[in-house]
Amino acid sequence: MKTTFYSNGKLLITGEYLVLDGARAFALPTKFGQNLIVEDGINQEITWKSYDYDNRLWFEDIITFSEIINNPVTKIETVKTTLINILHEAYILNPDFINSSEGYKISTQLTFPKNWGLGTSSTLLNNIAQWTKIDAFTLLKNSFGGSGYDIACAQNNTPIVYHLEQNLPIVEITHFNPDFKENIYFIYLNKKQNSKTAINAYYNNKNEHLTKSIVENNKITEAILNAKTVKEFASALEKHEIHLSDILETRTIKENVFSDFNGVVKSLGAWGGDFVMVVSKENPSAYFASKGYETILTYDEMIL
Repeated sequence: MKTTFYSNGKLLITGEYLVLDGARAFALPTKFGQNLIVEDGINQEITWKSYDYDNRLWFEDIITFSEIINNPVTKIETVKTTLINILHEAYILNPDFINSSEGYKISTQLTFPKNWGLGTSSTLLNNIAQWTKIDAFTLLKNSFGGSGYDIACAQNNTPIVYHLEQNLPIVEITHFNPDFKENIYFIYLNKKQNSKTAINAYYNNKNEHLTKSIVENNKITEAILNAKTVKEFASALEKHEIHLSDILETRTIKENVFSDFNGVVKSLGAWGGDFVMVVSKENPSAYFASKGYETILTYDEMIL
């Protein structure tokens, strides 16, 4: 018997970092995601294979049930030890998927290159939560940590506004289908950003005016959602970049790399890597390709 689970990837448009402290974040699920295929196995073990979008096998190993139950301590973090830790936390929440099984054959398949940063971990977590019948937000909290907006995107097929209230996830379905979608592009920066590293940097730089920063973020998020024209949308995005730049004490991506670009360039998620969102009156492909950035997707190509 074969069962397939699927989760959407994600892009965080507003509220990066501040979402960890209760700010309202606007996020979009992507047309790209990840499958988890589960079949019956033997020997009280899981044979695990992970495939990239092009069917290239990038990880393969055997995980025993005893490793999942005991979660042996290791100093070196590998793909296998990370998987064992996730499955151990799932086992604590619902032991039945181990106790009632002889074994499993599991394969995962991304529909995007894994270095794109669209949610390799969050889609995996949400798929494991679906399979083991546990709450994905709890599994995230007990394993990787983070705000959970990416789990909300994994579970929803529409734009969302997400925030934490007393550390509980609040997901609001929102409408975002602007007339100026054809002016929005997503450019891959040719490097994956480590979310854990970026979050640590945020906490180290977080200023004492956090409440004021969250109020400002929420105001900008509403302006972005309610923008009627591309000019209003672009202006709000620029305000957001300046606001985060002040908090993180970091120059914006446009200042650093694209200062001569005629349009808006906004970091998404962890600053410094993965994708940026570009708003431009003209198709900006030639400009970005000339600078070595050749992965350029339109709004309709990227977003559900």
